[in-house]
Amino acid sequence: MIKKPVTIQLQSGLETRPAALLVQVASQYKSEVYLEVGNQKRVNAKSIMGMMTLGLDSGDKVVVTANGDDEEEAIQEIEAYLTNVK
Repeated sequence: MIKKPVTIQLQSGLETRPAALLVQVASQYKSEVYLEVGNQKRVNAKSIMGMMTLGLDSGDKVVVTANGDDEEEAIQEIEAYLTNVK
């Protein structure tokens, strides 16, 4: 299992479209992938409904957690997406 703190740098935060794109990125991997906000909320990154409940804005901090065979690749791709690195 890998945990990585990430600061969201998407200009519009995780509104509907960016959240849907994040779900697409996470769904490419076999690993379980979660976003954690503080100690209060842990959401499956492959669930559009879960992602929409977070209401994250640019500058918010999350912890991305991945567990599985391709966890390293999953963490790298999700971090790249959230930090707007192309």
